[in-house]
Amino acid sequence: MLQKEKHGKKLFLDFLLLAAGAIIAAFAIEEFLVPNTILDGGVVGVSIMINTLSGFPLGVLTIVLNIPFLIVSARRLGRLFIIKAVYAMAIFSIFLEIFEPLVNATEELLLAVCFGGVILGFGVGLVIRFGGCLDGTECVAILINRKFKFPTGQTVLIINVAIYVIAGFLFGFDRAMCSLLTYFITSRIIDWVDTGLNQAKAAMIITDKGEEISKLIYQRLGRTVTILEGEGLISGKKVVLYCVLTRMEIYELKRVIREVDASAFVTISDVSEIIGNHIKKVEPGAIPGED
Repeated sequence: MLQKEKHGKKLFLDFLLLAAGAIIAAFAIEEFLVPNTILDGGVVGVSIMINTLSGFPLGVLTIVLNIPFLIVSARRLGRLFIIKAVYAMAIFSIFLEIFEPLVNATEELLLAVCFGGVILGFGVGLVIRFGGCLDGTECVAILINRKFKFPTGQTVLIINVAIYVIAGFLFGFDRAMCSLLTYFITSRIIDWVDTGLNQAKAAMIITDKGEEISKLIYQRLGRTVTILEGEGLISGKKVVLYCVLTRMEIYELKRVIREVDASAFVTISDVSEIIGNHIKKVEPGAIPGED
């Protein structure tokens, strides 16, 4: 009962901070970026372009354009992730409309790029850190990573560069370059908030329940796990699990560990380079040795 209560409080805090992150991101978009024709990346960037050209409400565009990505990702990324993503996107869209009539924060382009990028990065970083997502292109990038092993961060960057090139033809290349600069500032702040935007992560888990944890990791994340034998000076024989995954999967990994062995000792570190096929292409739901 106590563990269930702790889990409920943790979930409540997650949703509270998801809402805070979505509101902060919406404020940055409407008060800094949109008034100065600076684009964000992904679905939001496309929505800003359509909004600027047609006047169609930005909040409605972001939620409508994200729906196909969520539908495609629903089966692969897990129910809780999709619930959190829909929740964060809905709040983000609502507050885009709330902030739209307010007086713009600044008309100075340099200030809009710098402060808009920092505030947007902080908001998006909060959303990502607590298991959500504001942009459907990130969901697609994760799926591409799982299927073809292409880095998530690079996929998002390629999509965004394509969007900025189109923006250059529509609004002028000075605005496209400002948008790209804002994207890099936002990325660095997300890096700071979420500890690692484009880097892979290595998790080392010391536990007594290695088999259960490794099976759940394989089932939910589609990641193989290296199982080692270890021995603690005081605690005796232990199982050591080693797994490489992406930053978007860290939250789900923590959930798996809490569910199976809350007393497990876990370290998560950055991986600067991967050589070989440590991250395998698998069908989520398949568990070795089981039908």
